[in-house]
Amino acid sequence: MSLLIEKNNSQLNNLELLANQVVEGFITGMHKSPFHGFSVEFAEHRLYNKGESTRHIDWKLYAKTKKLFTKRYEEETNLRCHLIIDNSASMHFPIVKNPSVNNVSKIAFSTIASAALIEILKRQRDAVGLSVYSDKYEYYAPAKGSDRHRRMLLNQLEKLLVRTSKTSTDTYKVLHEIAENIHRRSLIFLFSDMFQTTKNEQELFEALRHLKYNKHEIVLFHTYDGKLELNFDFENTPKKFVDVETGEQINLYASSIKKQYKKEVENYFKDLKLKCMQYKIDYVPVDIHKGFYEILVSYLISRKRFL
Repeated sequence: MSLLIEKNNSQLNNLELLANQVVEGFITGMHKSPFHGFSVEFAEHRLYNKGESTRHIDWKLYAKTKKLFTKRYEEETNLRCHLIIDNSASMHFPIVKNPSVNNVSKIAFSTIASAALIEILKRQRDAVGLSVYSDKYEYYAPAKGSDRHRRMLLNQLEKLLVRTSKTSTDTYKVLHEIAENIHRRSLIFLFSDMFQTTKNEQELFEALRHLKYNKHEIVLFHTYDGKLELNFDFENTPKKFVDVETGEQINLYASSIKKQYKKEVENYFKDLKLKCMQYKIDYVPVDIHKGFYEILVSYLISRKRFL
C-alpha cells in the first residue's frame, strides 16, 4: 500500500513553491492566532555596530532607511534544526491516485510539512539538517544554512514523493544512530506514524530518550490518517487487510472489529503521549487530513523555548 506520484501530473511537482505557499498562507492567517506579532520574516539584517567592518553593510537598505544594517550569514545562525522522517512502508499509506496538498499519504504530508519548515528556517537564517530512515539509515545531512544546502534537502525530499517503499520500520534502532550524529544542541522534529513491527515498546521509548542527549529539544509529529487508522472508517463489506510491512493478511468486515480496534489504537496513542511527557518530548498528534497549522505553530512554540 504505497504512494507513487507521477511528477508531471501531480500538484506536488514543485515542492519549493508548495512549501512557500503553505508558509505564506500560515503567515497571512497569523493575525487570527495567539502568535500574532511573532516574526517569521526573512531575518537577513542586523544593526551595524560602530567599529565593525563595513564590508557587509547593506547600502541599498541604508538609502531607504538612513540606518546602517549588516547582512547576516550562515555562521551567525542562532538555531540549529534537524528534521527526521520515517520512510517505511506504512508511511506511504493511504494509496492516493490524484495527490494534492489536501489529499496526500503520510509520507507526502511529512515531506510538504518538512519543506515548509525549511522555508521558515531559511527566512530566519537558521541551519537545518535532515535524516531519513526505514529499516536502515537511508540519508543524513548535517545542519547548515546555505541556500545550496537547502536546495539539496528539498531535492532529497522530492525523492520521497516519487519513490515507493516496501521496507519495515526499525525506529528504535535507527534513532540511536541518528542521535549519535547530532552533536550540537538542536531543535529536532521527528515525523513518524510510530507503527512498529517490534512489540518491545520500551526499546522505542529508550531510543526517543537517547535523542534528548546533548540537551536537544524534541518534537514528535505523530503522523496518522485519522479516518482510516484511528476511526477505522471503512465500508462495511468483506475486505482483505494487509500489513504493508510484515505481509500478514486478514479477511473481515470492518464493522465487526471497529469498536475494539479504535479502543486499542487510542490506548496506544495515549501511552505514547504519556511516555513523551515523561521524557520531556513534545508530542503533537497530526491527522494528515487537518492541514499544516499544527506543524508550523509547534515550530513557533519550540523556537521560542529553544532560544
